[in-house]
Amino acid sequence: MEKPNLLYIESMSRGDDAFTQKILDVVKKEFPQELEIYKNNYKEGNYITASENVHKIKHKISLLGLEKSYEVATCYENNLKENITDFHDDFEEIMQMISDYLLTF
Repeated sequence: MEKPNLLYIESMSRGDDAFTQKILDVVKKEFPQELEIYKNNYKEGNYITASENVHKIKHKISLLGLEKSYEVATCYENNLKENITDFHDDFEEIMQMISDYLLTF
């Protein structure tokens, strides 16, 4: 399985460590909040709204260089729009991996 990294963020920052840190700080702040909102909507069976939450989270997935995980999230987002929960377990694994990674900073 791929692992989160800062390569994309660092390429955007072009060596500006303060910019890299600012983006990382935003991800660290927003990701847990967005994940909690998603989990609540999923738990309540609000799959359309959960798909919108997944869409927001996908931006964090992309920033962390997780290309394959982004594809899984896209499939999951589209399925949720149809009230199909396929890819839920895969998405949860990705969320855990990101959560664990963000704790290292």
